[in-house]
Amino acid sequence: MRIGILALQGAVREHRTMLNRLGAETVDVLYTTDLVGLDGLVLPGGESTTTGKLLERNNLLEPVAELGRNGLPIFGTCTGLILLSKHIIGSDQQRLGLMDTYVERNAYGRQLASFEAGMPIPVLGEQPFPCVFIRAPYIEKAEADVQPLLSYDNKILFAEQDNLLAAAFHPELTDDPRVHHYFLQKVIRRNRS
Repeated sequence: MRIGILALQGAVREHRTMLNRLGAETVDVLYTTDLVGLDGLVLPGGESTTTGKLLERNNLLEPVAELGRNGLPIFGTCTGLILLSKHIIGSDQQRLGLMDTYVERNAYGRQLASFEAGMPIPVLGEQPFPCVFIRAPYIEKAEADVQPLLSYDNKILFAEQDNLLAAAFHPELTDDPRVHHYFLQKVIRRNRS
């Protein structure tokens, strides 16, 4: 299984470590040639406006969006969630626009307002997941075809829609592999179909 990690900024190494630990081969994605032969793609955190501009500068924005429209499993964390969304509240920044969601950026305040909390995510089992939020966004609203996997205070923090998976938190900054494992199961199911 070959998983690309958008390597323009963010926690690339941490995602790579977690995916390798789960047996996936990883590829840093910087150019369109890096997209060839991928079974899945991870969009790590970072700064969403900057990442959007870098996607455009490296001619990756439309090719990645096209792969997503064609069913490639894509997992976005924090900035990745923002980039996957069709609607970013109060912003016209570049985005992939694949998920039927309305996202609020920096919803939990500045860097100093970052926090960690154990939260129950039923699809991952009974044990709460250690969610790390850093200048985190949230999904304010989602269309009916989006499946919320974790909500808190009427805000969606983890969701999926068909081949897409998006988390407002950073599972790569924990030792818990369950979120990445969940994504890899989506990749495996697609490869079998």
